Amino acid sequence: MSTKTALTYADYAAIPADGLRHEIIDGEHIVNPAPNLYHQHVSRHLQHQLLMEVELKGYGVVIDSPVDLQLGPHDIVQPDLVFVSIGRKSILTPSKIKGVPDLVVEILSPSNTKHDTIVKRQLYERSGISEYWIVDPEDHTLLQLVLDNGVYREVACHDEVIMAVSPNVRVDLKLVW
Repeated sequence: MSTKTALTYADYAAIPADGLRHEIIDGEHIVNPAPNLYHQHVSRHLQHQLLMEVELKGYGVVIDSPVDLQLGPHDIVQPDLVFVSIGRKSILTPSKIKGVPDLVVEILSPSNTKHDTIVKRQLYERSGISEYWIVDPEDHTLLQLVLDNGVYREVACHDEVIMAVSPNVRVDLKLVW
């Protein structure tokens, strides 16, 4: 009979840098290749809008990948973008985000669609992340998921998204694609 040891942040931090995306979910090591160039283009444009609409207006901090987000002892992920409001700044440490941010953004790549839409969605939902955006750069869509009584409610966005965790923030998706 074999027993499986759930990996921790210490195990994660010991993984050598190899250009791949390493994450630990439910104590299991998951590896994905680096994203493609269009993925990075979309990420940069979303980050720019969030920087202008959120960070420069004093609502909080926007952090782009690679960044370690530790949601629990056996859950360490690297979202594409993370928003942490002023009220939650205590979860920012010098080396990682340790705790639940206000918003997480994942941009789909051919190699990670199932991972982001199923595995990470379940993780973010059970961790209590208020808002999760799944961005599909190929279809030019953004699926906004808003936590409602512990379950994500889907809001499909095509031209503009209004941030649920900060309703004064609007992102013009026409400037992203």
